[in-house]
Amino acid sequence: MEIKPLTHEHFMKLALKEAQRAYEQDEVPVGAVVVCNNQVIARAHNLTEKLNDVTAHAEMQAFTAAADFLGGKYLNECTLYVTLEPCVMCAGAAFWTQLSKIVFGAFDEKRGFKRVNTNLLHPKTECLGGILEEECTQRRPSPAVRSSPLRGACTWRKNAPLPSGNARARRSATGTP
Repeated sequence: MEIKPLTHEHFMKLALKEAQRAYEQDEVPVGAVVVCNNQVIARAHNLTEKLNDVTAHAEMQAFTAAADFLGGKYLNECTLYVTLEPCVMCAGAAFWTQLSKIVFGAFDEKRGFKRVNTNLLHPKTECLGGILEEECTQRRPSPAVRSSPLRGACTWRKNAPLPSGNARARRSATGTP
C-alpha cells in the first residue's frame, strides 16, 4: 500500500469547498484553509454580507481561527490556501501573522495584492499562485457582481432620523463634537 503525501491540490480542494459554502450563503465565493504540519487547523469563507463587515474576508476569518487554535497570533509555521489571490488588506494581515507560505488558486488582476505591490508579505513568506486555477476561476466573483451597487447603501435625507447606534454620525449631524 502506497501512502500519498498531501499536496497543494488536496488543500486547495478544501478551500474550494469553503468557497462553495460562501456561494450558497450569497457571499463572494472565496474560501480558505490554514494548514500546520499537514493538518488543517482553520477553515473559513467570506462573511462580508452576513456580518455586514467589509473586513470579513475568508483569509481574515481563517487567520483568526488559526491563531485561536494555536493560542498565539503568529502563524509562522502555517500555510494559507485560498481560492483567490489575497487583496491588499489580507496580504497586510498575512504580513503581521508571519505566515510561512500563501498558496492561492485564481489570480485577481483587479484587486490582488500583486497588482499593487509584491512586497506586502513578510520577507520570509513564500507565495505560490495558480494551484487549481481553472476550478478556482469558476468560483471567482464575476465583474457584474463587483460593479453592482452596494447593498444597503444609505441615502441621507434632510431631517431624517439617524440610527441610534451611530454616535459619530449623530454628533456630526447635530454639529456637536
